[in-house]
Amino acid sequence: MILAVDTSLGTAVALIDSDGTRRAEAATTDPLGHAEVIGVLLAEVLEEAAPGDITHVVAGMGPGPFTGLRIGIAAARAFALGRGLPVVAVPSHLAAALTALETEKGPFAIVTDARRREVAITVFDGADADGLPQVLADTVLVKAVDADAHLAGIRRIDVAALSAVDLARVGARALAAGRTLAGDEPLYMRHPDVTLPGAPKKVGS
Repeated sequence: MILAVDTSLGTAVALIDSDGTRRAEAATTDPLGHAEVIGVLLAEVLEEAAPGDITHVVAGMGPGPFTGLRIGIAAARAFALGRGLPVVAVPSHLAAALTALETEKGPFAIVTDARRREVAITVFDGADADGLPQVLADTVLVKAVDADAHLAGIRRIDVAALSAVDLARVGARALAAGRTLAGDEPLYMRHPDVTLPGAPKKVGS
């Protein structure tokens, strides 16, 4: 089985069999409060798995805001460390693209809210030979009012909730193909709103 965790939008957790069959799924669309619900959702999903059933943990790597995204990644890594399992890093937009591929033909853009009146956009075009969504243009951050002009007619799909089941399926297909889809660093859309304090000012005599 494969466990998937994502907090790039709301909080989503899922468990699938190695063939991609959905076993369990739990989610909330609240873009805040990840830390409060992640443990409850994990416990709910893990009721469907016996010890030793899970072989891999898929972590959604964003794009997403700094605080929310790292909660999901930390939860995925902590669970994997505790069970001695490998972590499979997957860009979160790939999960949304896999969902969209059930109905979409030709190029399309996955668009997610990046807050501060901005959106994150990744353009896809069909699936590749491994069944993975094919990236046509890498993820960029664009002002929301400029999104349509940026896409220049490419169909946009605004995503408010991400399927952890499809995130797990992307991870499973990447594993089967021996491919690495993302590195260890999350795709933060911007740095956190904190700065390190500077050196204290000298006080003159």
